[in-house]
Amino acid sequence: MLTLLLVVSLQSPGDWPVYGRDPGGARFSPLTQITRENVAQLHVAWTYHTGIPDMSSMSHRPPALEVTPIVVAGTMYVITPTGIVAALDPATGTEKWRYDAGVDPHRGYGDFASRGVSFWRDSRAATGAACARRIIAATIDARLVALDAATGKPCSSFGAGGSVDLRKGLRVPPDEFAFYEVTSPPAIVGDLVITGSAVADNTNLAPASGEVRAFDARTGALKWTFDPIPQDSTDPAFKTWQNGAARIVGAANVWSVIVADPERDLVFLPTSSPAPDYFGGMRLGEDRYASSIVALRASTGKVVWHFQTVHHDLWDFDNAAPPTLVTVTHDGARIPAVIQTGKSGMLYILDRTTGTPIFPVEERPVPASSVPGEVASPTQPFTVATPPLVPLRYTADDAWGPTPEAKAACHEILAALRNEGPFTPPSMQGTISQPGNVGGAHWGGVAIDERHGLAVVPVNRVPAMVQLFVAHSFNYDSSKTVDAAHGMTDFEYTNMRGTPYLMRRRIILGPTGLPCTPPPFGALVAVNLSTGGIAWNVPLGTMGGNPGSLNLGGPIVTAGGIVFIGATLEHAIRAFDVETGRELWKADLPAGARATPMTYQAGGRQFVVIAAGGGGPFGAGDAIIAFALPK
Repeated sequence: MLTLLLVVSLQSPGDWPVYGRDPGGARFSPLTQITRENVAQLHVAWTYHTGIPDMSSMSHRPPALEVTPIVVAGTMYVITPTGIVAALDPATGTEKWRYDAGVDPHRGYGDFASRGVSFWRDSRAATGAACARRIIAATIDARLVALDAATGKPCSSFGAGGSVDLRKGLRVPPDEFAFYEVTSPPAIVGDLVITGSAVADNTNLAPASGEVRAFDARTGALKWTFDPIPQDSTDPAFKTWQNGAARIVGAANVWSVIVADPERDLVFLPTSSPAPDYFGGMRLGEDRYASSIVALRASTGKVVWHFQTVHHDLWDFDNAAPPTLVTVTHDGARIPAVIQTGKSGMLYILDRTTGTPIFPVEERPVPASSVPGEVASPTQPFTVATPPLVPLRYTADDAWGPTPEAKAACHEILAALRNEGPFTPPSMQGTISQPGNVGGAHWGGVAIDERHGLAVVPVNRVPAMVQLFVAHSFNYDSSKTVDAAHGMTDFEYTNMRGTPYLMRRRIILGPTGLPCTPPPFGALVAVNLSTGGIAWNVPLGTMGGNPGSLNLGGPIVTAGGIVFIGATLEHAIRAFDVETGRELWKADLPAGARATPMTYQAGGRQFVVIAAGGGGPFGAGDAIIAFALPK
């Protein structure tokens, strides 16, 4: 019998002091004021507007308000994509202070979002001393900023006048106009600030290197660096990059949230695919540490173990979701564990100290590549006890449309693409990628219910197509580069410089603008961590009047028996019964909530807060909205 126990945060039960509430990212709150019986009475208690920059002259992606606020010792802290950090009264939403990091909104960013800030307490400083309590913010333009939590003033002893330039000191530095940014809050372990980066990893062979770095929380001094592409020839992982590729390739960065086990001096990194995403002929081999979960010794940055979720990634199957730490009991033994979901649609449960799967994982044969110069991995890791969270294959026979004409058009689209099942490599013909690059499980990640032994995961069930062309043989309109994950209405093209190929991709939509595969298009799935099986699987939202919506954003779970999530293209937040998946409540929002909510207690009331303003198809907005029961 396998049961689940949660590593409980030592913080006040009414606080939400870290992005995932506890350092291990479980997103579970012990608050019980809001229950399944009264959740339908929730109403808007307060709204705070962060302000929207002038977007009239922006030629790149617009900003997306994706912040998950934190609440520590009676103050809420939020950040905007343009680097505005604000402290709020959590009971009223009244602004206490506001700091503007001066981010240039017109510079152009690959993913124009900042998902949160971090809090650090200086154990050596006297209570009330300046910067004894700090807010550490990583801005979209790749600066690490330390602010006095009480006043919002920069901590001058940190870095240069309160900030550290993260674009400096990399093995492969980004050029002046390259997308090198930070979208996730850093992890805090003791007196270390540990941060990754976001890299435009499908533009060339070495857009920038993806080092994860630890800095001294007091001074900003660099303490250690870990490169997910190994540079030490004595490292066994180095040999998995054939023909010296590790010396020339970039990315494999960590753009998602890093979680920590401070007691064991461990941090867990969800790494991404190496550059470029869709052609690996210049990086043949398994490409170890990329597309993996990597456990490091937090104090030194040395590898303790790693588990690769995708070998020689050719699908942009980043580990976009943060890892989640739990403790399981199996055959009478308590085992500290880590859960990792990925774009591939799998959910892995690993021993936290060794990386060994607790539930079986097996290597299964997958299709070979037909692209000259490419050698796909002959196998990929599949979970055995836990079924995939989404279907791993759609065929032309699965074509769907709201009208007979739309269904026929979708059948034609699907039938023209290469499709030999999971992990069919990109091709010159064009390949169905299922899950698509948006992800089966995406950066929204997992929330844990400690009492019922459930991991709750939002997923997408919509495939994409990807196609390679010999670079000099194809002309394309460079003005039409809408990202398939965000624009969804046109192909995204990238000229993968340093390789012989150009790539295009898009979500597979029919003539009505709806997906070519059957609904639900998105779902909320609960995995039973006692058996590894699916406890329930329900549509998440609606799209075009059909069940399930494409979604980006995470869930949380409360001891009141509720899952809260926004995430859908609809302008709404919902509550679900954690035991059954039944929808209990829905509230309209002024824009789509491409963010993860949080909950806390202030003034004797429990609040649920979400950021509404996901940008693009989610709709522009700048609202931080708090819900509570009537007084």
